[in-house]
Amino acid sequence: MTEETPGFDEQQPDVPSGATSDDAEPKAASPAAEEGAAPAGDTGQDVALVAQLDQARTALGERTADLQRLQAEFQNYRRRVERDRIAVKEIAIANLLTELLPVLDDIGRAREHGELVGGFKSVAESLESTAAKMGLQQFGKEGEPFDPTIHEALMHSYAPDVTETTCVAILQPGYRIGERTIRPARVAVAEPQPGAQTVKAEESADADDKESGGPDEG
Repeated sequence: MTEETPGFDEQQPDVPSGATSDDAEPKAASPAAEEGAAPAGDTGQDVALVAQLDQARTALGERTADLQRLQAEFQNYRRRVERDRIAVKEIAIANLLTELLPVLDDIGRAREHGELVGGFKSVAESLESTAAKMGLQQFGKEGEPFDPTIHEALMHSYAPDVTETTCVAILQPGYRIGERTIRPARVAVAEPQPGAQTVKAEESADADDKESGGPDEG
């Protein structure tokens, strides 16, 4: 008499009729199929990376252009500020020296009359030296051609010994700072005597004729 031992009956998986045991096992993906699917995924990632790289390059180019534009604007601003600073300084110096011109005129007249002596002479020379260091230059000399841009004619006359309008006397010297005239030289001018040029031209022609043996005889 045999006894059946409970729990030892093996439970077999239900297999549909008409199917074999091999059909019930999952089929593993073939290596060829896996290799064929991998490149498709890699290509999509590459396209995405290229697109991101292009976007980064575009953004970098825009930021670089913005930076260059800001740098150029800053350089222009610095040059403009420096130019304005120099202009303001020159104007301030010119205004100061313009107020000192009457004092310098008094010093010049005192020197002409021999009154620039003692302590007054030392102070006057110190003031003139300081004005020169600040860029003040005096101009205007007798005998130089008259230039209406730097000379102001207060007196007019004719003279036989001049060939052009000439400054024959400096009534008040002119002053400039660099290329900027802050006061023209006030002068007396002389023009050639009317008809003097004609006489001189005739005398020059006669002298040439004498040197060449005189006019041709017919």
